[in-house]
Formats: sequence, structure tokens, C-alpha cells
Amino acid sequence: MGILNLILIALGVAAIAFGYRRFRAPWGRYQALKEQDANIARYESWRGGLRDSGTTGASVAMEILRRQVRDAALLMAAGAGLVVLGLLVS
Repeated sequence: MGILNLILIALGVAAIAFGYRRFRAPWGRYQALKEQDANIARYESWRGGLRDSGTTGASVAMEILRRQVRDAALLMAAGAGLVVLGLLVS
């Protein structure tokens, strides 16, 4: 294994670790908001009331969190690509 291979693998692992670190917090918060939204929907249907389908602060926050999760996942995928490239380059 040459120095280029090791550099690519190290950069890939660093990108995966950094992406995972950026992924954890927004994903947890997104899941909590999604669960809370589903709970409110169940309560409203049980109560028989119609739920307003307009934009809420929670839906805007969920969209921002989805974007952050997507960006972190892309960073992890790029890191995985660097690791594979580091293993393939001879």
C-alpha cells in the first residue's frame, strides 16, 4: 500500500466520522418531532376535529433537520467512496 492509498483511506475515514457526528443530533431531533406530530394527529382524529394542514413551525424544523441529515449522509457516502478509492488505487 502506498502513501496515496493511506491518505485516501484516512481522509475517507475522517469524512465518515465527521458526517456521522453531524448526522446523530438532527436525526434524533427529527425522529422526536415526527413522533410528536404523529401523536398529535392521532389525538386530533380521536377527538374528531379537523387538523389544519398549513405550515407549522414543527414542519419547517423537520424540513431543516431532513436537509441536515441528507447533507451528513452525503458526506459519509463521499467518505466511503474515498475509502474504496484508496483501496483500489495501486
